[in-house]
Amino acid sequence: MAGRVFVAAGTKDGRELAGYILQQGYQVTASVVSSYGESLLNSYQGIQVSCEPLDEEGFIAYFHRHGIGVFVDASHPYAANVSENAMKACRRAGVAYIRYERQQTPLDYDRAYYVTDYQAAAEQAASLGERIFLTTGSRNLEAFARAEALQGKELICRILPEPEVVQLARDLGFTPANIVAVQGPFSLELNKELYKKYDAQVVVTKNSGAAGGADTKFAAAMELGLPLVIIDRPPVQYDNIAYTFDDILDFIAVQ
Repeated sequence: MAGRVFVAAGTKDGRELAGYILQQGYQVTASVVSSYGESLLNSYQGIQVSCEPLDEEGFIAYFHRHGIGVFVDASHPYAANVSENAMKACRRAGVAYIRYERQQTPLDYDRAYYVTDYQAAAEQAASLGERIFLTTGSRNLEAFARAEALQGKELICRILPEPEVVQLARDLGFTPANIVAVQGPFSLELNKELYKKYDAQVVVTKNSGAAGGADTKFAAAMELGLPLVIIDRPPVQYDNIAYTFDDILDFIAVQ
């Protein structure tokens, strides 16, 4: 194979995939979105790390500058803009593209409400209770904090314990009493205890798969009989897709 492998590795399984590819003898660049993500890659000797935020043009310039031959898209399942920009850039630059897609967590629950976006999630949650526990991360907190339907409701957000993330929540009006700043993964029991501690009446989440903790979030809500508002993954037509690390390696091997 000609060229270096670029892995969009902003998730735990993305970082593990980048390390796995490296261990097979390939030259690997892993792209992460924070200094914390970069520190987690330090255990992989010889991996090149990029924290540079890249759009379509940025990807193309990076590919040419660093001799990228294959792009492995292991970005978060909800980061559709990253995937769309990467595919466009790969087509233009002649770089092979493949998506690593983590499986969704199956759910059979009569109190699960599926919505297509954050505004719909806010409206659905507002109709189901007064105290709403948000487990959707920090990037879309503003959609809930500003949602007209949620004015007068009590919102609790669970976010990473990073100063800039906590400050974002504070700037959006979340009080310290309603910010759960803690690093996952979360067990079934810990999820239950948090839902109970904050007297949650509704849980808003995503189906990020077991790697994203969806299984234990779902199970905890089900055991407590809480309604779940689940934001569907954005629909993306990937140029190539695989569901296992070995299938990714097979793709790389023939490029």
